Amino acid sequence: MRPLGELEAEIMNRLWTWGRPATARDVLVDLGRTRSIAYSTVKTVAEILHRKGLLRREKQGRAWLYEPTCTRQQYTASLMQDALGDNPDPAGALLSFVERMSADEVEALRSALRAAKRRSGT
Repeated sequence: MRPLGELEAEIMNRLWTWGRPATARDVLVDLGRTRSIAYSTVKTVAEILHRKGLLRREKQGRAWLYEPTCTRQQYTASLMQDALGDNPDPAGALLSFVERMSADEVEALRSALRAAKRRSGT
C-alpha cells in the first residue's frame, strides 16, 4: 500500500475522525475552513481513494456517501508491513524504529505485544 498524498490524507483523516459516512461536499465544507479548494478536486480525490480500495461508497440521492474501508490503525499497520516486507533486514529496520521511539511509544508497543500474545493464546 502506498502512502497517501497530502489531499488524500486530509480527506481520510476527516473521515476517520468523523467515524461516519460523508459526501464530498461535507469534506469540502470542512476543508474550506483552512484552505481554498474546488469541489471537483475533492470529488476526484475521493474517487481515486475509492478506486484504491480505501473508501467504499453508497449512493444517497444524487451524491455518493464515502466511508473508509479500514481504520486509521489498519492503514498504518499496512504501511508498516509493506515497509518491513520490502526490507532485506526486517529485524534491523525494527531495531532502528524502536530506538527512535519515545518512552510512551515504547510502552504502547509493549502493551500491543501483550495484547497480541493474549489473542494468540501463546
